[in-house]
Amino acid sequence: MKALRALLAWGGLAALVYALLCLAVWAGQRNLLFHPDANPLKAAPAAAKTLILQTADGERLVTWWLEPPDRKAPVLLYLHGNGANLDARAGRLAALHQDGAGVLALSWRGYGGSTGSPSEAGWKRDADTGYDTLIRLGIEPERIVLFGESLGSAQAVMLAARVPVAGLVLDSSFDSALALGQGHYPWLPLQWLMRDPHRADLAAPKIEAPVLQLHCQDDPVSPLRHAQALQRRLGGGSELHLLPQTCHVPGYANWRAVVRGFLSQLRAQP
Repeated sequence: MKALRALLAWGGLAALVYALLCLAVWAGQRNLLFHPDANPLKAAPAAAKTLILQTADGERLVTWWLEPPDRKAPVLLYLHGNGANLDARAGRLAALHQDGAGVLALSWRGYGGSTGSPSEAGWKRDADTGYDTLIRLGIEPERIVLFGESLGSAQAVMLAARVPVAGLVLDSSFDSALALGQGHYPWLPLQWLMRDPHRADLAAPKIEAPVLQLHCQDDPVSPLRHAQALQRRLGGGSELHLLPQTCHVPGYANWRAVVRGFLSQLRAQP
């Protein structure tokens, strides 16, 4: 009888500890998912103009606008990942512009001088604001290419399911943040805890535009199987390029020629 009471006591304690852990994860999950650098931007490419956009819910977003070289050039809406800010992407943005594309690079809410705090719902509004801005600037949907990086790739997929675009470039993409989390923490009931699941897999079947996926062979953050799972869900399929390295969002020099070729193909389409 004593042994049974002791077992029940230990079982109750374990259940309490597990419940407290779940509560801590629920309360602090956005600190685990988002790692913003809120410092003002200071490394804009030489050709960039700074535009301040206002979202539907009143947040102010800092963006860099690199004008396209002509009226037929593709224009990228660049959606960066969950860490640092646009300063860390200045080199790749300049390279994209040098290779003949216009670029509107969005600093998410809470990042790089933009107001607010990050969340999936907030990022959705930010992405919508960026797209609407391109339309107001006179950029036709058939010229708009979404470039999503890491967590930003999920927003790119979800945006492309809502609006017409010419194509997508997805760097270090995945099927959902929920699936990633379940892979890293299989002992947590994340399907009940996660507030920002970023279900790109649910939006992917609606996409018919061409998609270029870029991924490291051994990605410790977003394992390749998650990019392949997304590829299987995409309505129009995708072209998946692999870098035989252990990395996550590698230097843009690794992808530059591939992306340039993809954008050239889009431009050549009637």
